[in-house]
Amino acid sequence: MGSHAFDRLIELGAIDVEVSVDGIAALMPDSVTSEQVAHAVTADEISCSLAMARDAGSVWLLKPRTIRIGRLQIVPADADAQPGALRLIDGSAFGTGLHPTTALCLEALQDVMESAPPDALLDVGTGSGVLALAALMMGVPRAMGIDIDGEALRIAGENARINGLDERLQLKRGGPEAVIGTWPLVLANVLAAPLIEMAPALVRRVGHRGQLVLSGIPSSVEQDVDQAYHRLGMRRVRVTSRAGWIALVFQASW
Repeated sequence: MGSHAFDRLIELGAIDVEVSVDGIAALMPDSVTSEQVAHAVTADEISCSLAMARDAGSVWLLKPRTIRIGRLQIVPADADAQPGALRLIDGSAFGTGLHPTTALCLEALQDVMESAPPDALLDVGTGSGVLALAALMMGVPRAMGIDIDGEALRIAGENARINGLDERLQLKRGGPEAVIGTWPLVLANVLAAPLIEMAPALVRRVGHRGQLVLSGIPSSVEQDVDQAYHRLGMRRVRVTSRAGWIALVFQASW
């Protein structure tokens, strides 16, 4: 087995493929039968098992892997890495960096850091904590991460600890109404419907001339999300897209 088998599996619609000295492993759609896979790789025997998604059901891959987004390298917690890499444990909380919405947020965060570095940020729907932790590694002094999922907060806390950032990251369970005060930068990488629903509460967390980065938005509903925040006094300053997803960057008009 080798490159030819790899190519044939990709043609069948493989979601992820890994070739090693022990053989080849692939994540296949449910519509592909074991007989089709066996024929594609010309194997006499294959083994099949159910796969579980990572990133809370949104990202499918065989195992964690190192990725780079801009200047940031994200690595599995047990992997060898250069100093400055962000280590993440293999957990179910959303935010491995592999999903386009996370990548869009990280790219927007790097743009903000280059133009107007904030002294603090609020990460709404923190998941694995990847956005807040990346911001801390980029030089933001302190961050608050909030999430309605207690298990996500546990994973975020562990990720903060293994990166030596636990003293600079505060975690709290709940949505934007569960905290008080304002932040110069607010990040929210969640689904479009919750973004629209919690727009008033989220906008109240944005400080004077502060910035708000929203992601998790399918391109088909970009205008719906944009209008919800425009009506509340947020001015859109940038939009980026990747693989059918949109990230919006707003600035407060007050």
